[in-house]
Amino acid sequence: MAGLARGVAAAILLLSMTTFGFAANKVIVILDASGSMWALIDGKPKLEIARESLRTVLQSVPADAEIGFMAYGHREKGSCDDIQLIVPPQAGSGSAISAAADSLKFLGKTPLTAAVKQAAEALKYTEDKATVVLITDGLETCGGDPCALGKELEASGVDFTADVVGFGLTADEGKQIACLADNTGGKYIQASDEKALQEALAETVAAPAPAPEPAPASAPAPAPEPAKPEFNFLPIAVLAEGGDPVTDGNAWEIYKAKPDGTRGDYVSTEYGAYKANLEPGDYIVVASDGQAKTEQKVKIEAGQVYKPLFNLNAGTLIIHPRPSAGADVVDGAAVVIDYPGADMPATFYGTTKAVLPAGDQKVTVTIGQGVATETIPLAAGKTVEKDMVAGVGHVVANAYYAAGGDKADGSGVGFKVLKAKKKIDGTRDEVTYAYGPDSKFDLPPDDYVLIATVDLAVVEQPFTVKVGEFQDLKVAMNAGVLAITAPGASKIEIFEAKKDINGNRKSLGYAFDQKYQAAIPAGDYAVVSEKSDNSSKEGNVTVKAGERAELTVQ
Repeated sequence: MAGLARGVAAAILLLSMTTFGFAANKVIVILDASGSMWALIDGKPKLEIARESLRTVLQSVPADAEIGFMAYGHREKGSCDDIQLIVPPQAGSGSAISAAADSLKFLGKTPLTAAVKQAAEALKYTEDKATVVLITDGLETCGGDPCALGKELEASGVDFTADVVGFGLTADEGKQIACLADNTGGKYIQASDEKALQEALAETVAAPAPAPEPAPASAPAPAPEPAKPEFNFLPIAVLAEGGDPVTDGNAWEIYKAKPDGTRGDYVSTEYGAYKANLEPGDYIVVASDGQAKTEQKVKIEAGQVYKPLFNLNAGTLIIHPRPSAGADVVDGAAVVIDYPGADMPATFYGTTKAVLPAGDQKVTVTIGQGVATETIPLAAGKTVEKDMVAGVGHVVANAYYAAGGDKADGSGVGFKVLKAKKKIDGTRDEVTYAYGPDSKFDLPPDDYVLIATVDLAVVEQPFTVKVGEFQDLKVAMNAGVLAITAPGASKIEIFEAKKDINGNRKSLGYAFDQKYQAAIPAGDYAVVSEKSDNSSKEGNVTVKAGERAELTVQ
C-alpha cells in the first residue's frame, strides 16, 4: 500500500518536474474529489492515497514554484458546477494545498472538462505559458468533451499543456481522456498500480539532456551517424484478414515478456494508429477494439523495424432498441451482449454500436418490464445492424383528488402495478412500482391492476396494455386533504368516525407532532390529540373529495 502511495507521489512529482521544474510557468493541480475516490486499492481508499501523495510531493517542490490547487465534486453530490479553485497559483503553497486536500469531502460528480477549462482561464492561458495537471479516477459525468477542449486550449493558448493522470482507470476508460493530454502536447499516465505507474513515468517523463561540450578548434568534425528510422514499431490491427487497418477507438497495451512468454512488467497503453520506439527486448503486445482483443509476443532488435499484424477476428454489431415496431429508439433501454469468450456480458444503453469477437452474440434488450432476447451471428469484418423490439406499451399514471379536480403531486404519491390475475391464494404478482406524479411504466401486453396511493388514500384501478399503445391513466382518489392543528400535542391520531360492533374505531394514521396534514378518503373522522401528561382531546371533521378540511383540536 505504501508502495502505491509512493507511485502516485512519483506521478505528481515527475509531472511537476516536467511542467514547473524546467519552465517558468504557473501550474494548477486539479484533484478529482468525486464519490468514486472512496473505492479501495489494496484495502485503502484512493482519496487517502491521493492526499498522502500530494503531501509528500509538495515537500520536494522548489520554494519558488507557483502552484495552485483546484478540486471538483467536494461540496455537493449531484452538481456539475461544484468546481473550486481553493489555492491560487503562488510560491510556497505546499502546506496550503496539503491542508486543502485533507479537508475535502469526496462525494460529487466528475465535471473534469469544465474544471480544466476554468483552471486554464485562471492561469490566463491565452496570455502566458500555463500547465494543468489533472488527477482523476473517473470519466466525465457532466456532458463535457475533454477531447474537444484539448484542441480548443491548444489552438487559443500561448503555450498550454494538460497532463492527465488516470488513477485506477481501465485501458478503455483511459483512451476517453488521454486525448485531452494528446491534443495539448501533454502526457497521459495510467496509474493502475505502483510498478506500472513508475515504469510509465520513467518512459514518458525525462529531464532534458545536457548540452555537449564544444569540440577543440583543431579537432576534426565527427563523421555523421547513419540515419535511423523514426520509429521501430508500427503494429497494425484489423478486424478480419485482408481488412482495412483499425485506427480509431482501438487500444494497445505493451508489457515486457517474461522468459516463459507470459506478461511481465507493464510498459504503456496507447491508442489509435500506434507508432513507437521500443527498447530492444521481448514484449507482449495486446491489441483491442471494443470487446475484441488479441495478443502477440514481439522481439525487438536494434536497427530493425517491426510491423506486426494483429487480427482481432471481430465484427461490428449495431442494435436499435425499440418499444414496438417502428417506434423511436429508447435511449435508456439496456442492451446486454453475452459475446463469445466473455467473462461477463457487456452492458450498453440506447442505440448500441459494439465491436465484438466473431461468433453468436446473445443480445438481450430491456425496456421497462419488457424483455427481448435474440442470438445474432456475427462474422469477422462484417457489420450487422438490427432493430430489437421489447414489445411494450407505455403508461403514464397520475392521481387526482377527485375526477376532474387537482392532481396530487406531493411526496406521498405512489403507484404499484400488479398482474390482474390472482394466484390460487388470492394474491397478485407485483410487477413494478414508481413514486410521484407522471410515473411512467413500459409494460408487456397483459391485464394489470394499478394501486394508487396518496398519503392515507388508496385506490385500485384495472387496465390493459397493448404493444405500441400509449395510456394516460388518471386515477380519481375520491379524497381530500385534512390539515390538523393540536397545540401542545405530543401525538395526533386519525380514526374512522364509525365504531365497529365491539365499539372500536379503525386508526388510519398518526403523527408525533402538533400538526398533521395528509390526503385521506372522503368521509367522517374523529381526531384525537394526546399530550405528554396522557391527557387527550377529540375533534370531529368531515372530509369532502377534492376539498381541503382544517381542524383545530385543543
